[in-house]
Amino acid sequence: MNSFDHAKTKTDERQDAPNAAFRPLALDGLNLALVDVNGAIKPYLNVYLYVKRDWTDGAIGLVGTVSGLVGILLQAPLGAAIDAMRDKRLILLAALVALAIATTVIAFQPQFWPVLIASVVLAVAGGLLSPAVAALTLGLVPQKWLTRRLGRNAALERTGNVVIALMIGGVGWLLPDHLVFLLVPVLCGLSAALLMSIPRRAIDARRARGETDEDGSSSAKPAGFRALLGNKRLVVFATCVGLFHFANAPLLTLVAQEVGRDRPDWSSTIVSLCIIGAQVVMVPMAIIVGRRADRWGRKPLLLAAFAALPLRALLYIVWRDPVWLIAVQFLDGVGAGLLSASKSIVIADIMRGTGRYNLAQGLVGTLQGAGASLSFVIAGSLVQHEGFYAAYLVCGGVALVALGILWFALPETATEQAGFDTQND
Repeated sequence: MNSFDHAKTKTDERQDAPNAAFRPLALDGLNLALVDVNGAIKPYLNVYLYVKRDWTDGAIGLVGTVSGLVGILLQAPLGAAIDAMRDKRLILLAALVALAIATTVIAFQPQFWPVLIASVVLAVAGGLLSPAVAALTLGLVPQKWLTRRLGRNAALERTGNVVIALMIGGVGWLLPDHLVFLLVPVLCGLSAALLMSIPRRAIDARRARGETDEDGSSSAKPAGFRALLGNKRLVVFATCVGLFHFANAPLLTLVAQEVGRDRPDWSSTIVSLCIIGAQVVMVPMAIIVGRRADRWGRKPLLLAAFAALPLRALLYIVWRDPVWLIAVQFLDGVGAGLLSASKSIVIADIMRGTGRYNLAQGLVGTLQGAGASLSFVIAGSLVQHEGFYAAYLVCGGVALVALGILWFALPETATEQAGFDTQND
């Protein structure tokens, strides 16, 4: 071995070596303690305002629409801000503080304007959590362990979501309803303590924004915005994710409405059962992604995720029994679980060396949010004029389109340098 090869080997060893200052348990605890704003707080807030504070459907819908639109529009700019900030902990810390303040305002000032402003803050700050943790992980973990670590993050996040949902249900059952919102500042404080226990020196800022390439080299400067839009793989993947969430987002609401029509006294319990059940299924899906994505590749797991969605929409039409509808909803844990665990890994593959990982996360998140928001309007109109069958069929059709685009237009994003064994492909 000549001196150049020896030096290169030493450099590669340093890139693959774990940072001695990084304690994985801190990142584990952070993923467990993060509050699922969209899956836990927002649904409870809507029920609380309607049942306990006598808000009208129009007022609740206006708050949800405004906060949702602001959250969608700010996804990409906030992603660029995460890329630009050297200490990734600070933007996550700011989001946790904002969540704590917003939920405290809701607990003590449940009037229209305070709740509207707080809901906007929840949408923006809540949308920051997962991308910021993913960026933090990129900066903490060497490439060879990244897939397993991101899968572990997703599994712990889903486990935490289930525990927090049960805590919210327990607090809401035993104590005054507004105290549920005060649970959030407690969890945010715990998350902040775990976050700041990770030393700044343990985080590689260049790697955290996807600036380092597969060989460890750095790009001269981050790629421009036009370069991202010209990235075919990113555009195809973002389009598929947007279509997936267009098809997926209204299905739980449709099932809840259909079952609740026949059993109105159990409507809130049914929604909780479906949410928690899907989250439980997502845990093993995330583990599978973490352990198998490097060996199998990303695309087989994505195809399984996208195939589960049209199957689910079709099964809703097969039988109308409420128990069957609830059981089929658990398939959401397969599709959404595999996709959510794979998404950060695929974006990291596509954006490696560009320095725009978090901006790309924001762009994908924008299409995801836009697809989900638009689908509620269309699905609601279909149910009103054509019935539940039509809504399920349209969602299933869009899901099939997304599956077809993914199958034919998105190549495998994993590489040998990233740990993918091409001989097993």
